[in-house]
Amino acid sequence: MTVKIDKKIVGYQVREKTSAATETAEKPAARKAEIIRMHEKLERPEGMECLEGATYKIRTPLDDHALYVTINDIVLNLGTEHEQRRPFEIFINSKNMDHFQWIVALTRVMSAVFRKGGDVTFLSEELQAVFDPKGGYFKPGGRFVPSIVADIGAVVEHHLKRIGMLEPDELSEQQQLILDQKRAEFEAREQQSKSGGAEKKTLNDGVEAVGEISYPASATVCFKCNTKAMVVLDGCQTCLACGYSKCG
Repeated sequence: MTVKIDKKIVGYQVREKTSAATETAEKPAARKAEIIRMHEKLERPEGMECLEGATYKIRTPLDDHALYVTINDIVLNLGTEHEQRRPFEIFINSKNMDHFQWIVALTRVMSAVFRKGGDVTFLSEELQAVFDPKGGYFKPGGRFVPSIVADIGAVVEHHLKRIGMLEPDELSEQQQLILDQKRAEFEAREQQSKSGGAEKKTLNDGVEAVGEISYPASATVCFKCNTKAMVVLDGCQTCLACGYSKCG
């Protein structure tokens, strides 16, 4: 665009051209954000060559050999009001070598997650959500298990409840009393002599078998807890394990 100058030029000024790099250098440099990585990695205490733990036995109808799951715990804030037990490592042993490869991988990954710290309760949920494409199986207590991995997840959940990291989903005394009464009525009606048994049986070698409750043979699978404990009481299907009822 042409600009016509009507007045006389009486002075001038030379202005140096500044580069963009110079202007950027003159501005105060922006402070980079410092990345702070929060973690509470657990390490074995010095001098602690042994850890307390428990071994659980998993027997499945898919194999003649049982799985033995050992979970060792570490005690945090020992001797204080904030004392807490946390899982530190897990080992799975079996005579069946068909599962050796994925069992070693699973135990190493789970142990690494345990030692990383934080909330590790999600592991039990994730493992129990694994389904076997060939189909699951029923435990001796009547509970349906979708896969061997899910069975391991149930053991992890049981252990986390045992050490206090998960709240036990136990029924109240009143609910348990009502279920016991209904169960006695059903057994008397069906003339069955089998008793319920113990919820947890401890073996002579210190290995625990989890979930060994027997229910009537005519019971069906519960829609809520996947236990074969659903019977018809007073014209309504009721679960003798968790108390779920279709009639509300």
